[in-house]
Amino acid sequence: MANTNLQSIKLKFGIIGNSKALDAALDTAVRVAHTDLSVLITGESGVGKEAFSKIIHSLSSRKHNNFIAVNCGAIPEGTINSELFGHEKGAFTGATDTRKGYFETVDGGTIFLDEIGEMPLDTQAFLLRVLESGEFIRVGSSKVLNTDVRIIAATNVDLIENINKGKFREDLYYRLNTVPIRIPALKDRPEDIPLLFRKFAIDFSEKYRTPNLQLDEQATRLLQSYQWPGNIRELRNVVGQMSILSEDKMIAAADVLHFIPALNNRNLPLSSITANTEQSNFQEREILYKLLFDMKHDLNELKSLIFELIRSNNLRVPDMSMLRQLQSPAFPVQGMQNEINPIDHQSFMNNEHFDDYNPSSTKPLIVTNTNEKLYSNTEIVEENLSIETMEKELILKALKKHSNRRKEAADDLGISERTLYRKIKQYDI
Repeated sequence: MANTNLQSIKLKFGIIGNSKALDAALDTAVRVAHTDLSVLITGESGVGKEAFSKIIHSLSSRKHNNFIAVNCGAIPEGTINSELFGHEKGAFTGATDTRKGYFETVDGGTIFLDEIGEMPLDTQAFLLRVLESGEFIRVGSSKVLNTDVRIIAATNVDLIENINKGKFREDLYYRLNTVPIRIPALKDRPEDIPLLFRKFAIDFSEKYRTPNLQLDEQATRLLQSYQWPGNIRELRNVVGQMSILSEDKMIAAADVLHFIPALNNRNLPLSSITANTEQSNFQEREILYKLLFDMKHDLNELKSLIFELIRSNNLRVPDMSMLRQLQSPAFPVQGMQNEINPIDHQSFMNNEHFDDYNPSSTKPLIVTNTNEKLYSNTEIVEENLSIETMEKELILKALKKHSNRRKEAADDLGISERTLYRKIKQYDI
């Protein structure tokens, strides 16, 4: 019965998707709608936080009263108090008339405060008073007014981190967070991407009277493997571009790569695109692949350096098979199978240093032309190959590179800032 109710609500409000995380968020919204509890909706930009706020209002007892959405990040700091609480005539330069604020005009209704993390600290104090007692004062007035509004707040930032930085009031956070609703990002619900693509494709087809787009299997996997930083908003824009600009209405993997160039810059090899679509450990795999590629790059550079030292310092290399093992793509040796861009192998083998080579000799592999000791004794140190250790070292390097700026470090590592924060706590960095 509950599942049937959710499906009817999805149809009514145009919610597309069947993932468990989305259903859980929608179920919470439906249950809290009939109360007057304040709600804090969290999730990345573009996941549909405002749509959830409208669902809560439409299912509440306030549905016949006003609903207003206010973007706190879009209102200048100097005018946000006036916008929310109103002002008296002459309260500040330009205040030529008395003006009612949103809390006064939407009395009895619902106010959706988007990007609540961008709200100035003094405004937060006024908002806390409204939440606790329903009282507020217009800018430039001393008269206390009352309002009866339901507040739904939303944010795409970590408010706990903002509290630690002194940018957000802790008491306001817990007052707003009476009922938390977490809307999953599109990358966390890959099974819903084909459904959303089909819905947007049909919408654009009807609007512009063009043939309906279809996805082949590889194109579907590509879309499901993409991180979608813009979430549903970005997916809709991509489908719109394909509907207008794509000549072939059967979308293939090459078409997806054309419209989403960022897929070409991923750190994962192409074969991983056809892997399963479970995303729970996706960020961890990104770190490991990046680490392995960096290690391979360093190893190739070391091979190239050794080979160049042999060539440029008249070093003796008795066994050519050992040289082949040191050979790297940057300095290939002629005669090896499946190699390209060979050097002159014959002239190298005719070098005078090979004339007196005796396979039964116990001479070292590489010697100089003099008896002078050119190198110090070396000590072989066993490298720690623990995945956790390598992952921790890579995170430390990224944080050092970006002066402990977590967002930039997370972007460089190819993971979300939330995952990086969890890893920092896990490794006690």
